[in-house]
Amino acid sequence: MTTAKEVAKSLLDIKAVSLSPQDPFTWASGLRSPIYCDNRITMSYPAVRKQIAQGLADLIKEKYPDAEVIAGTATAGIPHAAWVADILDLPMVYIRSKAKDHGKGRKIEGKIEEGQKMVVIEDLISTGGSVIEASKAAELEGANVLGCVAIFTYELASGIKNFADAGLAIDTISNYSTLLEVAHETSYITEAEMDLLKDWSKDPEHWFKG
Repeated sequence: MTTAKEVAKSLLDIKAVSLSPQDPFTWASGLRSPIYCDNRITMSYPAVRKQIAQGLADLIKEKYPDAEVIAGTATAGIPHAAWVADILDLPMVYIRSKAKDHGKGRKIEGKIEEGQKMVVIEDLISTGGSVIEASKAAELEGANVLGCVAIFTYELASGIKNFADAGLAIDTISNYSTLLEVAHETSYITEAEMDLLKDWSKDPEHWFKG
């Protein structure tokens, strides 16, 4: 089994990912979705968080062998960045969602050098807005952001476009397509449910007709 499949299975097993095509979830944005992913749950499962940390570390070694510092997005990316930085024996920082309103007003906590090669870790990619913003903030404070890595992506067209428009590379250790494949193979979902789930990824804005 590939790493992508192993991680997808782990996310399903610990219920970090829930699939409910018949009774969709409502995201904070108001979007109705048949999938809900909360990767924060992985922190509570040592074997799963180690599996994810190693997967992210291996991905960084493959894609960004010149990385000099690992950054986590606040707040969900922080613990994973810490575990990955430990595996890779690299410095670690985290990027605030907004600058401090006191002191030096920085968005990065930790020490970075001018031009230091950085990889940014996020837990989940939907539209990519938060990690793209975090990466821009890191660049403004002197980092050379090589790219971003994450645990999981919904593979939404809007997210793919946003990363392309920002000129920012993104790699993940698992993804929506692989998750559906694993869910179907393990009888977590039926063939009909799989079709509904595939339809959502094609047009999430107009998928829900209820």
